[in-house]
Amino acid sequence: QVQLVESGGGLVQPGGSLRLSCAASGITFSSCVMRWYRQAPGKEGELVATITSGGSTTTYVDSVKGRFTISRENAKNTVYLQMNSLKPEDTAVYYCNAVNPWGITYWGQGTRVTVSS
Repeated sequence: QVQLVESGGGLVQPGGSLRLSCAASGITFSSCVMRWYRQAPGKEGELVATITSGGSTTTYVDSVKGRFTISRENAKNTVYLQMNSLKPEDTAVYYCNAVNPWGITYWGQGTRVTVSS
């Protein structure tokens, strides 16, 4: 059974930091491209960050460049999203996404991030 379990969300003040984690099971994690998406209230989902299977290449949406860092530990089947200098507009439910070499996609259940004073 495939599971992607996100954790690390919560309430944080503007300018603060959070680190999201996504622990995977039931997939060959080291072969998967991993992504973080987010969906803010009343808005469409947005791709936030991508990391290749080996971790050598990362990409980010412009609005988070320089503030967020995606990383992975293949030995722990875990991908992370370090979020610094958080802004109210970063408030959203963040979802972990895995795509295997055959194009099959898996999703986590999401973790809520609220940035507010």
